[in-house]
Amino acid sequence: MDNTTNLMSEQFRPTLDEFRALARGPANLIPVTREFAADLETPVSVYLKLMDEPGASFLLESVEGGEQVGRYSFVGVNPRGTITLRGRVVERSAGGQGGRGAGALPVSPAPLLPRSPASYELPDGEDILHVLKTEMEQFHYAAAAGLPRFAGGAVGYLGYDVVRFFERLPQTAAPGPDVPDAVFLLADTLVVFDHARHRLILLANASIDGTGGDVEAAYVDALQRIDRLAEKLLRPLPAVPARRWGATSGNGNGLESNMSRDRYEAIVREAKEHIAAGDIFQVVLSQRFSRRTSAHPFAVYRALRMLNPSPYMFYFNFAPLDMQVIGASPEMHVRLEDGVASVRPIAGTRRRGTDPAEDAALAAELLADPKERAEHVMLVDLGRNDVGRISEYGSVAVRDLMTIERYSHVMHIVSQVEGRIRPGLDAYDLMRATFPAGTVSGAPKVRAMEIIEALEGQRRGLYAGAVGYFSYDGSMDTCIAIRTMVMQGDSVSVQAGAGIVADSEPAAEYQESVNKASALLVAVARAEAGTL
Repeated sequence: MDNTTNLMSEQFRPTLDEFRALARGPANLIPVTREFAADLETPVSVYLKLMDEPGASFLLESVEGGEQVGRYSFVGVNPRGTITLRGRVVERSAGGQGGRGAGALPVSPAPLLPRSPASYELPDGEDILHVLKTEMEQFHYAAAAGLPRFAGGAVGYLGYDVVRFFERLPQTAAPGPDVPDAVFLLADTLVVFDHARHRLILLANASIDGTGGDVEAAYVDALQRIDRLAEKLLRPLPAVPARRWGATSGNGNGLESNMSRDRYEAIVREAKEHIAAGDIFQVVLSQRFSRRTSAHPFAVYRALRMLNPSPYMFYFNFAPLDMQVIGASPEMHVRLEDGVASVRPIAGTRRRGTDPAEDAALAAELLADPKERAEHVMLVDLGRNDVGRISEYGSVAVRDLMTIERYSHVMHIVSQVEGRIRPGLDAYDLMRATFPAGTVSGAPKVRAMEIIEALEGQRRGLYAGAVGYFSYDGSMDTCIAIRTMVMQGDSVSVQAGAGIVADSEPAAEYQESVNKASALLVAVARAEAGTL
């Protein structure tokens, strides 16, 4: 059976009669799906077939524990709208910020924040999470059995400096990179890989309100969006891009930092003085590296996913901003599923062994290292405090305390902290309670952030923020924005840091931050050389 037959043999779910029955209830947003066998496609091939769509798009993948492919991968194109935050100014646009070309996929007719202006300043007491919550709460979602973990919602990132809405911090650092503080795509049309079932799910959320209450029109619109997706997926694989569109510049040989080696080592010494004075126990200090490249951003992502398979791999093309966000983060920031909040701190690292015996010996050495254990326990306690702020009394527990998680090149000590959130609270409250992660700020968290503000000298931008989604069904899954690159024009930048404790050596911490950044930029070099 060829791929065309596979596609045409599958039926839409729900049927029109089932859809009408759902529409008679409180739901005004109903997912419509169509499945077929996924043995002839990969997430990368699907994205390549859809990447010529105008506007923004994304690809989310996962390798759990660094070794097993996660159950789902998600491709999203032609979002219903985009919400961008710069400082206190919110910008809203319909669609994916791009024009509509011939043959472009149709966009969901669901409304975008009715009664709100296209650009406005947040009033006192509100933040970007209020905006997202207002957007999402227009909809009563008809969750159905068998839907993937994510079936639509707001997908994007919160930059580190969004924390200024949640905590009072000094305003001493200079402006950072010219990157929005937050960007979220409102995704209503998805291609979902279910790797466990080897199925490809085409999903379109049907908005009853978007068609003026015409139930059948909403259903037909969803079918048409799915059919257009299917048509595009039946095309031959297009040429794989190696160079950025119209790029003529050469590749940069040098790596530039926003601070000198002497300056970085000096701020490490200053941080140690704060630790000795009892201000903090630990603080993460970072620097930002950049260089020029003519590599195509998606070629960089393909290289990164092969070099560094991770639990959270993502590619965002914010096309009209001429900005791509590319990452392979090992660490969950926070997740909410079925009312249970989870954080998963990672601290403590060793290289992988050359054989199973050496690998086991290195793992035992890591778990026995008193410095690594002390730092990890401190971050677990910070995670317990964060989750405890919004959890039911007595529900916070540590799962999998100090286990070894192996990745392609390194192993880490990881733990998982869980708690059941209190009635009346939601994913947005959970994000406020936990943002940013202690593993990229320090402990105590607020004092560590004050010291970061004073010592780093520039705003962090996306680095150390959160990347992921808020779903229509109330769930959330986000990772920490580390091992993440931002590409703008012919420039690529990456920020990396090191955790400073009482016995840190400034030269060693500087080199750790350089090594982390350099490991990511290997993917850029491979993309430039075409050695994928």
